[in-house]
Amino acid sequence: MGQDWPDLAGRLVPGGHVLPVRIYFEDTDFSGVVYHGSFIRFMERGRSDYIRLLGIGHTALDDGEHGERLAFAVRRITIDFLKPARIDDLIEIHTEPSQLAGARLILRQTARRGETVLAEADVTVVLITPEGRARRIPDGVRERLAPTG
Repeated sequence: MGQDWPDLAGRLVPGGHVLPVRIYFEDTDFSGVVYHGSFIRFMERGRSDYIRLLGIGHTALDDGEHGERLAFAVRRITIDFLKPARIDDLIEIHTEPSQLAGARLILRQTARRGETVLAEADVTVVLITPEGRARRIPDGVRERLAPTG
């Protein structure tokens, strides 16, 4: 089924991932500008698809395929909203790993319309058990997530 829409999850690029996003009416506020919360959703999709394309699926983590049941959880987001996006815009969410240590992965994410940066964020995610306890990222997962730049 995943092969029916090969570009649905965006694509891996040198150093990270790019996810195209079309802006729909539901993504905007009363003024026709993309609501700030929509950028958070777009970035979540970018992170999830990046990890999935690296071969680290959320289902596999939850099924315990890396030793125990695990999940990635957002610990911190620092985001700057720089320029607006509007209905019908086609933007790209760029995701790049910037730091990997212990249970923590820091990703740099940008929302772009062409060369224009609309929003940029540093997102810290941690690997946790279902009970919420942090776990060191297993070596097999770490190797796939390691920053290349």
